[in-house]
Amino acid sequence: MPLIRRRKRSENEKPSTSDSNSQEEDDKKKTVTEEKSRDKSKKDKKWSCIDSCYWFIGCICTVWWILLFLYNAMPASFPQYVTEAITGPLPDPPGIKLAKEGLKAKHPVVFMPGIVTCGLELWEGHHCAEGLFRKRLWGGTFGEVYKRPLCWVEHMSLDNETGLDPPGIRVRPVSGLVAADYFAAGYFVWAVLIANLARIGYEEKTMYMASYDWRLSFQNTEVRDQTLSRLKSNIELMVATNGGKKVVVIPHSMGVLYFLHFMKWVETPTPMGGGGGSDWCAKHIKAVMNIGGPFLGVPKAVSGLFSAEARDIAVARAIAPGVLDKDVFHIQTLQHIMKMSRTWDSTMSMIPKGGDTIWGGLDWSPEEGFVPGNKKQRNNDSQVSAQNEAGNLVSERKHVNYGRIISFGKDLAEARSSEIERIDFRDAVKGNNVANTSCRNVWTEYHDMGFGGIKAVAEYKVYTAGEILDLLEFVAPKMMARGSNHFSYGIAENLDDPKYKHYKYWSNPLETKLPNAPDMEVYSMYGVGIPTERAYVYRLTPSAECHIPFQIDTSADEGEDDSCLKDGVFHVDGDETVPVLSAGFMCAKGWRGKTRFNPSGIRTYNREYEHAPPANFLEGRGSLSGAHVDIMGNFALLEDIIRVAAGATGEELGGDQVYSDIFKWSEKINLPL
Repeated sequence: MPLIRRRKRSENEKPSTSDSNSQEEDDKKKTVTEEKSRDKSKKDKKWSCIDSCYWFIGCICTVWWILLFLYNAMPASFPQYVTEAITGPLPDPPGIKLAKEGLKAKHPVVFMPGIVTCGLELWEGHHCAEGLFRKRLWGGTFGEVYKRPLCWVEHMSLDNETGLDPPGIRVRPVSGLVAADYFAAGYFVWAVLIANLARIGYEEKTMYMASYDWRLSFQNTEVRDQTLSRLKSNIELMVATNGGKKVVVIPHSMGVLYFLHFMKWVETPTPMGGGGGSDWCAKHIKAVMNIGGPFLGVPKAVSGLFSAEARDIAVARAIAPGVLDKDVFHIQTLQHIMKMSRTWDSTMSMIPKGGDTIWGGLDWSPEEGFVPGNKKQRNNDSQVSAQNEAGNLVSERKHVNYGRIISFGKDLAEARSSEIERIDFRDAVKGNNVANTSCRNVWTEYHDMGFGGIKAVAEYKVYTAGEILDLLEFVAPKMMARGSNHFSYGIAENLDDPKYKHYKYWSNPLETKLPNAPDMEVYSMYGVGIPTERAYVYRLTPSAECHIPFQIDTSADEGEDDSCLKDGVFHVDGDETVPVLSAGFMCAKGWRGKTRFNPSGIRTYNREYEHAPPANFLEGRGSLSGAHVDIMGNFALLEDIIRVAAGATGEELGGDQVYSDIFKWSEKINLPL
């Protein structure tokens, strides 16, 4: 009985055939509907911008990692192989070439870095710099600039009253060859020269990097760090441990002025000087090979101190108006740069020296008639030869008044001096302070001038080198008050006057004498053939609480390829930073032979290197560059240095090597010798 009931129950539970077919049809319909829905959703879905961005970023990352893998996997000689396959066989680097000639290390060498190229590291700081002990604040990766910019500005600034460390902050120069071999990763400064010297046998015991805190005034490097005393001791040690062989000193850029200061300091009695005696240089120095030396200053320093800009920054401001002035990421860039750099006393060492006598006046300048791109190679012994090939071109060109270092308007830069009506700014009343809390603590001395003082500066209209000092003293009195204690910019009438024993004159070659060392040689080595800043066209910017009130007027442009005026800047021949006049005059005339600036008759040589840009990107920064820093990789310059370090003299190098008009321009300068 139970079995029968179970069988009946199971027969009742079994679905009928019709019900089963119906269920299958429903399932099929449902499946078809879902497929149609999916197909429709696929058709409706569009490719978005976000999808494109993701794919683009993904492709970049993939390519980057593939290239990185290939770069690390390729043989070290592969880049050179590719380069030679494209450009042909590369010449041997100077070190290898001269080693094959049999040259060996002889004289110890001392490297003297210039401004900004020497690394600085933190030894003590405020709370915001936690974790940065002995980390580089200057040079290297500059990582802290991006992570904490205001903290970085605070620690890179000096005390605005003393020019020394602010309370609670100690930033010091990095020591050793690594201090300035590379400025940043992949950007060499001294590394190429060091490597080539090593090829003929030099090593660290015969090379010394005289690093120093380039922000300080020259005498303050001794006051705070005893840097000058350390340099003196290291040179004496190198001479003593190398069989009495004198050192070859190689300063670069501002290091040229620093070593001028040192040569006077070392022979001056203590406590102001090093107490080495008047014959110290004669006993210890074979040659001073100055690279890109701003002996007479650079106009670029004027624009930097006046408006915290040069041509490159001015062009950037024109492309993106207001970006550098506005509060971007809580930092007003140019205002902070001005506030920081005006605490660096060293920048004042490069203000043009010699006034109108050297740089020209309202209606004349030594470089008058310069034609950009007019390259003329001269014989090495043709120091004052006729150089009039451009005469016809000059008469057809518009007259350029290079002596007007600052002009407020293109029309004033070109006008006759008799047509310019100027209102003297020196007695203008300052006031109506324009600073307020919206400036976010980016105080500059312009805020104390008021609108009246700012207007007075513009109404004077044109400034020559002799008036630049008065201008800077008016717009930045605190900065110039410190600077006047450490630097001077005139021309000495009587070098035997006791006042010139003060250290503020020692870095000015027109107010001091070379040491009594007749066997020593002085070289001026610099690039030519690159447009270099010489004078500026300015404009008064709209009134605002936090703006720097003056800007280079980038709309002032001749619009011709061979024009001297581009983007508000007048250019002459030079190395892109230092004009030929500043780099070459002292060795071409001021020190040439026995003069009052060179009473012992030290032999001087002008060695110019004509600029040739790299032919392709595989050449990097090029081996023929004459640019201010890139020249440190110039094969011809490196060869000259290595030959002198190995014992050669200037005459054995071939004497002067001149491509510019430096001798012609020097003759135009009426300087009593």
